[in-house]
Amino acid sequence: MSKNLLGVDFGTTALKACLFDEQGNCLAQESAQYKLITEGEFIEFNADEFFRVFSETVEKITDKFPVHAMAIDTQGETLIVLDKCGKPLMNAIIWLDNRATSQAEKMQKTFGLEKIYNLTGQAEIPAGYPAPKIEWLKDNAPEIFDKADKFLLLEDYIIYRLTGKFEASRSLYSSSLLMNVHSGEYIPEILDYLGIKENQLPHLNESGVVVGEYKGIKVVTSALDQIAGITGAGVVKEGLMSETTGTALAVCALTNKFPPYYEGLKVSPYYVKKGLYCLLMWAPTAGAMLEWFKRNFCEELDYGKLNEIADKVPAGSEGLIVLPHLCGTVMPENCPEAKGVFYGMEMKHTRGHFVRAIMESVAYMIREYVDFMNVPVQEIRSMGGGAKSKLWCNIKSSVLDKTIVTLKQNETACLGSAMFAGVGTGVFDSTERAAERIVAIDKTYKADGNEYQNVYREYKIKEQKIMKTF
Repeated sequence: MSKNLLGVDFGTTALKACLFDEQGNCLAQESAQYKLITEGEFIEFNADEFFRVFSETVEKITDKFPVHAMAIDTQGETLIVLDKCGKPLMNAIIWLDNRATSQAEKMQKTFGLEKIYNLTGQAEIPAGYPAPKIEWLKDNAPEIFDKADKFLLLEDYIIYRLTGKFEASRSLYSSSLLMNVHSGEYIPEILDYLGIKENQLPHLNESGVVVGEYKGIKVVTSALDQIAGITGAGVVKEGLMSETTGTALAVCALTNKFPPYYEGLKVSPYYVKKGLYCLLMWAPTAGAMLEWFKRNFCEELDYGKLNEIADKVPAGSEGLIVLPHLCGTVMPENCPEAKGVFYGMEMKHTRGHFVRAIMESVAYMIREYVDFMNVPVQEIRSMGGGAKSKLWCNIKSSVLDKTIVTLKQNETACLGSAMFAGVGTGVFDSTERAAERIVAIDKTYKADGNEYQNVYREYKIKEQKIMKTF
């Protein structure tokens, strides 16, 4: 009998659960949506509701299929505080919540960014990270802080509800500012600064470790959702990279080398396992730019037609360029004031030129991120809605001068969690072996000549001039 593996991906406003057999075939899939509680800078969600959404969704699968093991990847940085009876003392503070801005600034002044980076791998101290949130509770809600017996992140909380044990994956704690990114252990100096003890935090494990059982199903540690996603895409060793073109853009690469600190550093190495880091760069708008243009100027055209009209336009869009910064820029330079720009418009330009120029602008951002990371890349795994476009994949391959591949399984985070469940229970020897066995390539796009190399250089010159105006 096949040992079916359940992977659960807990996003910011949606949960997805997929059941796979040992060959990576998806046997069942369920999902659920939920709405966050927002009030000013406070963004919360009822912790008990998290578990209710999880259990109701998962039971739709477990009621119909036998499940050997499960693993749950989650959003990072969401903080849940429990009392001595294991009950939530308040709503979960979601990762998007910025109430702890002053605490984040104080932490930066106390430790300095260089020390924080060398300890935790984090190049910045955002207000949404768990450490500043804990200090916010100490400063602003002492009645909760004093009663707090455990400070957990979302995966830990679900594991606790399933097994009664306080266990966590080191990957998820990469951006907590509580864990040493090299050793994978908590940092006493930071715990002392916050006024908490190590026994108030869960025990840390590698991804893919059995930590208990739930109704006969083995419960295994997974990872931060981004790490689970690249694992499910087969990005499990150096030389491979992923890019996800959805509403936003995310580019991830693995490296065995911890990048040295320098002033202005923006790329954070996330913990994958000891001695292996994930470099992550992202932009708030990518596919969102194309969706905005379609909604406002091509509403009658579907995405297939947009690809068709853009495919008739030569590389470089005959001088038309786009800066797709509808929500500012984050990396490699943080410029919230940056705006979306169409530059170089002439009478000859059609809607097809605009569509192609938008696609090219995203490819240029990926190229910039790849160059900025400066790690060896043999192949890039393409995910998200942009991976469905043959033209867009060809443009990316040509701009990057790299091979681009797409995948047959779209829910790569769920597959990554299922892979961890399989590793933990001996179905797979390692994530590398699991990837070889069950991650299926759909299409391969190889760079065709150097048609974009001069175009890209010209784009960067114009882009830099425009960015100086913001």
